[in-house]
Amino acid sequence: MTKDSESSVSDNGVIERGVWSRKIEYLLSVLGYIVGLGNLWRFPYICLRNGGGAFLIPFFICLVFCGIPLFFLETAVGQFTGQGTLHVWEVCPIFKGVGVGMLISMTIFCIYYNIIMAWSLYYIASSFAVPLPWTSCNNEWNSEYCTDDRSTLNLTSQVMQGINSTNSTPNWITAQEEFWQEDVLGMSSGIEEIGTINWKLMLCLLGAWVVVGLCIIKGVKSLGKVVYVTATIPYILLTVILVRGLTLDGSIDGIKVYLSPDFSKLLELQVWLEAAIQVFYSLGPGWGPLFTMASFNKFNNNCLRHGTDYYSDSVLLSLAGEGTSLYSGFIIFTVLGFMSTSFSLPIDKLVKSGPGLGFIVYPEALAQLPGQNVWAFIFFVMLLTVGLDSQFAYCEAVIVACTDKFKKLRKRRILFVVAFCIANFLLGLIMVTQGGIFVFQLVDWYIAAFSPAVFGLIECIVFGWIYGFDRFSKDVHLMLGRGIPMFFRICICFITPAILLGLFVYSLTSYKPPSYGSYEYPLLAAVFGTFLSILPLIPIPICAVGIVLHAPGDTLKDKIATALKPTPKWKPVSKELQDSYYDSDSESSRSLIETIKLNVMGRT
Repeated sequence: MTKDSESSVSDNGVIERGVWSRKIEYLLSVLGYIVGLGNLWRFPYICLRNGGGAFLIPFFICLVFCGIPLFFLETAVGQFTGQGTLHVWEVCPIFKGVGVGMLISMTIFCIYYNIIMAWSLYYIASSFAVPLPWTSCNNEWNSEYCTDDRSTLNLTSQVMQGINSTNSTPNWITAQEEFWQEDVLGMSSGIEEIGTINWKLMLCLLGAWVVVGLCIIKGVKSLGKVVYVTATIPYILLTVILVRGLTLDGSIDGIKVYLSPDFSKLLELQVWLEAAIQVFYSLGPGWGPLFTMASFNKFNNNCLRHGTDYYSDSVLLSLAGEGTSLYSGFIIFTVLGFMSTSFSLPIDKLVKSGPGLGFIVYPEALAQLPGQNVWAFIFFVMLLTVGLDSQFAYCEAVIVACTDKFKKLRKRRILFVVAFCIANFLLGLIMVTQGGIFVFQLVDWYIAAFSPAVFGLIECIVFGWIYGFDRFSKDVHLMLGRGIPMFFRICICFITPAILLGLFVYSLTSYKPPSYGSYEYPLLAAVFGTFLSILPLIPIPICAVGIVLHAPGDTLKDKIATALKPTPKWKPVSKELQDSYYDSDSESSRSLIETIKLNVMGRT
């Protein structure tokens, strides 16, 4: 047993954490985490809606000034402490509630995100049917208003414009939409009607959790091997689909629509805010997995080896993740261009965001190709592997947070992982009922509404101002042999928190009630969703009050001051440095001007 690849046993009999056996395993795991389904089915839609090619300007500006600095901060903290989401907040114990809130967010995410894996498995299994079941209206779930020709919908729409609106007109629906709604989901009329469990979808959900459980059963030892496949296959399959898409009629027209810039959009504040939102939520800071995955790095991970350093990892991974978003846009719009030509419909009438793109529009396009079964299989395997990598990261982060807190669980990790997967499977059953899609949409609508931006903002405040960026830079110097560049200092202390504050305010002011298509959620569901959005934030004040009350000190001011200081548990993971590590600035008192100078310039 080597400590590099798996856990070792300490003198007191507690199993210690291991580290990634190879650097490439860490890189692939993080890349798999940040390249999620949102990169594939949200970015192209957001790009088209906000000026096409012109949207790339605010997108990359926000990436440089918000995404990359926060990405670096979380990975550096995780690597320095060798701890997961809960324990990194020993740096400022008054904010330990942030770690608890992240744990809540990730747990909810694990439950509902695996539903998408279940849908993907359902479509993979259906891809073996000849002909594809979503290509015709001759199935038992089809209604009399089903049509297998979208151009019929376009023609009908044009004709009906000249008919008096009081006349009764049929609500035509495509075969793809009906397959999705009636066969896959068995969809009810709304969240008020949960209905029965779709047993076929339940088996797919069970299969998804079995796959996840087997892949994370031994932590980084097993996960590090799985990502060689799951993090690389999507790029191979995406490229295969792109090459095929470029041979289709109208594909170039689709790309032109995708990249054609509308520079007037740059004058709209909402475009810049949506760019920041897309960067923030696609890179994934403010959730917790970045802390966890970096915590398994070696303490001086790739400091100067092969001419690269730690900052290169953060920059290259961030660029690779967002580059994948851009790349996926070409793949989506080549096919949308083909559909636009085939059905004589404008692309903006075809493009959708979210599951509608992945499970309705794209399957419809694939059905037009020769060898439709092969292309459908390739596409849904790609969706599955993209989603699994993100799911691995969230599940592992939750499990590691628990085993870090209760170290005896490390001896029973396999049993704990099995129990975790079973519990999440059972909690997810409500989303494979007839009303499950409405529950899924409600959770998806609210779970990331506020909390990730708030968590990211608190990270910047804690490490930039409370703990102090100069002190944090010294910690990084201890780890890497060099401090943090001035660019990261300025971003994390000033620019990044300003952007995150803007995102939070925008989220509050632009709130819209949840909906699914034409369905509007009842008030009670919206109230529950609002509670769900603030649930991860509730531990912050609760933990802060508890920690202050139990902190040593004669007065409330003394207690708060103590709760703002690092605990003895805040230390480097390197045992050689732990005994000699101390914070020489812990008792220092500086003016605001002196703090700003140190944050910007460092110690001169």
